[in-house]
Amino acid sequence: MTNSTEISPFRIDIPDADVADLRERLANTRWPVEVAGTGWERGVPSAYLRELAAYWRDGFDWRAQEKALNEHPQFTTTIDGANVHFLHVRSASDNALPLLLLHGWPGSFVEFLDLIPLLTDRFHLVIPSLPGYGFSGPVTETGWTDGRSGAAMATLMERLGYDRYGVQGGDVSGFIGPEVARAAPDHVVGVHVNALVTFPSGDLEGLTESEQRRMAIFESFQQELGGYLQLQGTRPQTVSYGLTDSPAAQLAWIVEKFKDWTDPAAELPEDAVDRDRLLTNVSIYWFTNTASSTAHTYYERFHDAAAWAPRERSTVPTAVANFTTDIAIRRFADPAHTIVRWTEFDRGGHFAALESPDLLAADVRAFFADLKETTR
Repeated sequence: MTNSTEISPFRIDIPDADVADLRERLANTRWPVEVAGTGWERGVPSAYLRELAAYWRDGFDWRAQEKALNEHPQFTTTIDGANVHFLHVRSASDNALPLLLLHGWPGSFVEFLDLIPLLTDRFHLVIPSLPGYGFSGPVTETGWTDGRSGAAMATLMERLGYDRYGVQGGDVSGFIGPEVARAAPDHVVGVHVNALVTFPSGDLEGLTESEQRRMAIFESFQQELGGYLQLQGTRPQTVSYGLTDSPAAQLAWIVEKFKDWTDPAAELPEDAVDRDRLLTNVSIYWFTNTASSTAHTYYERFHDAAAWAPRERSTVPTAVANFTTDIAIRRFADPAHTIVRWTEFDRGGHFAALESPDLLAADVRAFFADLKETTR
C-alpha cells in the first residue's frame, strides 16, 4: 500500500443499523451459569454485567456521545500503510507547545477528553487513535510493534508541521511514548508517562516502603490479573472471536480492567470513571471491530526481539507519574530513561486521565514548564 501525505477531515458517523445490531445482540446475550458465592476474584460477576449491559442497551445514548466527540476537530491520514485517526485541538496561544497524547489498552482517544480544557491554554494537542485501535483500525498486517507505532506517531507530528513537541502516554503508551522519542530524539523535548511498567532486576534489597508496595502490586498482577496479557500476547486470534461476536464479552473484557486497575477506593468501575464515558470507550471498540487488531498488538510486543534487547539509555528528559495502582519503581526505570521528574500520587489509578485529570494535567504542565526553564 502506498502512503499519501494528505490529511482529511473526519467525523464519526456510526450507521443506524450498527447501533440497532448492538442492541439486538445485547438483548439476545446467552449468559453463563455463575458459581454460587463467588465475586470479582473470579472475574466480572454476572449480576453486575447484566445490569451494565442492560444500561448499555436501553439507557446509554450513543448518538449524544457521538455528537460530543464530533465537537472536537478530527482528521485521518495514512502513515506506513495504516490509517491514522486523530484529534487536533490547537491552543489560542502563539507560544503553545505541541503535545502528543497517547492512550493505552483497553482505552482510546476518549481517555483524554477531560484533559483538553485543562491543557489547551499552553499546548496544541494531538490525540491519535493508536494504529490498530478505534478509528485508526483495524490493521490487517503483522509487524505493528511499539517501535513501529512510535515511529508512525513521530511521522504524524512531522506531517502536522511540528518540529519540537512533547509526548504524554500511559499503559502501552508507556512503551510507545518513549519510542516516539527514540524515533525523533531531536524533535521530542520531553516524554511524560504514567502507568509505566518496570521489571524487577538486580538487587532487591533496600526497597522503600512505597517501592515494596508497588512490588506487591506487580506480584499480584503476575499471579492473579495477567490472564488477558497471556491470551492476547500468545493467542490473539482465538480470543478475538468471542470479543468480536458478543458485545457482552467485549464489555466484560474491558470493564474487568477498570475494576482491577482503578483507584482501590472505588468499589465499582463507575465509581472511578463516569459510566457513560466508560461505555463510550467500549462502544468504540465494538463499532470499529478492533478487538482483534488491538489484541494482536500484544502478540507483536511479546514477540518483538528488539523491544526486549538491551539498548542505550534514552537521552530525552522523562517524567514519571505514579498513581495508586501503578507499579513503576525508579531504580528499575533509570537504566532505560533519563528521568528528571518522579511524582507519586495518593489518589487516582491506572486510568489517570479519566480518574484524576486534574492531577495528571498539573503534573504535565509542571514538567514541561520546568523543561522550558532549563532550556532557556
